[in-house]
Amino acid sequence: MSQPKHLKTGDTITIISTARKISIEELTPAIKVFESWGLAVKFGKNLFQTHHQFAGTAEQRIADLQEALDDSESKAIVCARGGYGTVQLIDAINFSTFEKSPKWVVGYSDVTVLHNHINQNLGIETLHANMPISFPKEGENETTATIKATLFGEPYSIDFEVEEGSANLQEEMNAPIVGGNLSIIYSLTGTKSQLNCEGKFLFIEDLDEYLYHIDRMMMNLKRAGIFKGCKAVLVGGMSDMNDNAIPFGSSANETILNTLGDQNIPIVFGVPSGHIKRNLALVMNQEARLSIKQGSAKLTFHGRS
Repeated sequence: MSQPKHLKTGDTITIISTARKISIEELTPAIKVFESWGLAVKFGKNLFQTHHQFAGTAEQRIADLQEALDDSESKAIVCARGGYGTVQLIDAINFSTFEKSPKWVVGYSDVTVLHNHINQNLGIETLHANMPISFPKEGENETTATIKATLFGEPYSIDFEVEEGSANLQEEMNAPIVGGNLSIIYSLTGTKSQLNCEGKFLFIEDLDEYLYHIDRMMMNLKRAGIFKGCKAVLVGGMSDMNDNAIPFGSSANETILNTLGDQNIPIVFGVPSGHIKRNLALVMNQEARLSIKQGSAKLTFHGRS
């Protein structure tokens, strides 16, 4: 595993969008937070372009991502928002300069494409975290504090209560975390961006899916061998799920539990990350420690290596 260099006061970060379009007004709260940390903010050349729902054409978004990856001045790449579109870019990107001089890639949701591809193929740490579109207007909060801690190399812990239905729990486990949005992980099966989760924690979360879609995606991952050798499955927000007129019959968490029932894998519900208000940062592909005692859990990241 390779860790990008951590930031210091005066460093520059680049905001791009690999997916949906964005406006300067929507970015203003995040820019204020980044500048309060002593960082200079630059924009991808095509950040404010629009092409249907996207932040420019695929070619424009490819150009911004490639330039940000290769830019020696910029020390982190922050994806402005998710939506859909990152998968359109991934096979056109040359990661050779980034691999030699890695930098933090920050985002979640559709940015799971980048996390999975970089974690799996390059072994470089990335940051699954809240994006500028959702930064609080009032300034810093717990969510942004976890982003700052990672970028500046500080160790931090996430405390949460383990939710009902969690299974096969162990008091202490250590492993790198990989994963992200379940729908995106599912869409990457059978590609060179597919994860190998052996010896790792697999984190999953999702939003606004039909309950039977959760079952379909979980069955696909199971049949594709994604859970083989997995150290634990960490489940974040499964938010705003939909059902048919004839109910599917189980919640998202119950479906996950049912799918993995024969795997004997620890399953931890309640991880505070994903499309939820308490969307705390997870350092992907970094060895993390998960401690569980009497229903309370602590997920710890070591910071600067």
